[in-house]
Amino acid sequence: MVHGSLPHLATMWHIDLTIRDDTWPATRPAWRCAAPAAVRMAPMKAFSFITPAVAEYLVGHTTPPDQVLKELAEETLTATGDDSGMQISPEQGTFLTMITQICGARNAVEVGTFTGYSSICIARGLPEDGRLTCFDVSDEWTSIARKYWEKARVADRVELRLGPAAETLREFPLRPEIDLAFIDADKPGYPVYYEAVMSRLAPGGVILVDNTLRRGTVADYTDGDAAAMREFNDLVYGDPRVTSTLLPIADGLTFIRKH
Repeated sequence: MVHGSLPHLATMWHIDLTIRDDTWPATRPAWRCAAPAAVRMAPMKAFSFITPAVAEYLVGHTTPPDQVLKELAEETLTATGDDSGMQISPEQGTFLTMITQICGARNAVEVGTFTGYSSICIARGLPEDGRLTCFDVSDEWTSIARKYWEKARVADRVELRLGPAAETLREFPLRPEIDLAFIDADKPGYPVYYEAVMSRLAPGGVILVDNTLRRGTVADYTDGDAAAMREFNDLVYGDPRVTSTLLPIADGLTFIRKH
């Protein structure tokens, strides 16, 4: 376990933390990681809707990323700028690896790969003969992922399929063989991706869906931008085929298990 003040943790993890107020009402300041020149990390997204004290405690009690993931976060921020916010948070990466291991997954799928942080975390949780199939539309961003799959020594268990996931997922065998899936792509497409994966998910298989709290705005019914996510959350909640829970990890992570 790691203890200490938030500045101490920021120094240890090579993270600077600054307050920003453009993503939350002024009475509820949000925390964001601002990257120093040495190693710049993705934002700690949970800081948008939990208190700074709880955020500090969360960071201080989560296994931090290794050097490969830190370097990937740095390159992602440099290469993609504002789009780097699409990268998962470090604490979420630790969770993905652990869940993959706990589930004993051998055949995993990822919808939305970006620059590869989450795929590395999932692949590291698979056995040596496990398989992760990644679906994404960007050859540019996934070229970074391919480089870091090699650095992380997981390239031998990862396959990338480029193209719109709504189409490329249909090419995946229509058999219940997927043990674990992670969905983190365009939000309006979530229902399509969810159903495509569910029809191929093994009994007892797990689906993890990212950004399901949308910086806390799902609870604000006057926020039209969050409407698509609320509809998806209602879809999962009402699905008799599954048991689900919505976890306040990063920007919200829904954990779904098929009966």
